[in-house]
Amino acid sequence: MAEHLNRILVVDDEERIRRLLKMYLEKEGYEIDEAEDGEIALRKATAADYGLILLDVMLPGIDGIEVLTRLRDVKSTPVLMLTAKGEEINRVQGFEMGADDYVVKPFSPREVIYRVKAIMRRSSATAFLSKETNSSNNIVFTHLVIEHDAHRVTAGGQEVSLTPKEYELLHYLAVSPDKVFSREELLKDVWNYEFFGDLRTVDTHVKRLREKLNKVSPESAAMITTVWGVGYKLEVPK
Repeated sequence: MAEHLNRILVVDDEERIRRLLKMYLEKEGYEIDEAEDGEIALRKATAADYGLILLDVMLPGIDGIEVLTRLRDVKSTPVLMLTAKGEEINRVQGFEMGADDYVVKPFSPREVIYRVKAIMRRSSATAFLSKETNSSNNIVFTHLVIEHDAHRVTAGGQEVSLTPKEYELLHYLAVSPDKVFSREELLKDVWNYEFFGDLRTVDTHVKRLREKLNKVSPESAAMITTVWGVGYKLEVPK
């Protein structure tokens, strides 16, 4: 495993919570770094590479949403948000800004471990490695190649850095090219939130995905098409 993939940055202004998370995560073999406010978190997250960031929403100074927003301008590090009960609006904002999942406080350490492992699996050991992959798991289009075993996306011959959720969304669309998916379907199948009714989450991720692809290959970005009044599809150029 690439060394930084095993490192987790835990960001919370309560030392008790940081200590608890550190204890449980270290028991699982992860290396833990800590930050008690948004500024320290941003400084550490941009200066070093982490496999995951556990980020509290309510932080003194720069809050978690702002940290995530600024981080997403420069990095695709997976982020698991910690939100207090009833902070529905912050959860929506978190997903819109590119959070990969969230845990509601008070949480059981077991649930946190489960979600951490799920995200780590998705962005897993192979995500940052150049290695041979099973070609049967590759999805190949003229301007876009998705190597599923390596979670690697190449557009116009250049590798594109995506968050786990951006990758999942692209892969989900690419598995069924030319099939139209409604926002509700995408929210349910990619985010696993039937009850989580904010469809802007999908729109924001599609927008960010297009922007990233467009930087290296406008042709690949153009494949993700909006079907007005319905949803989105990955269109294969005829």
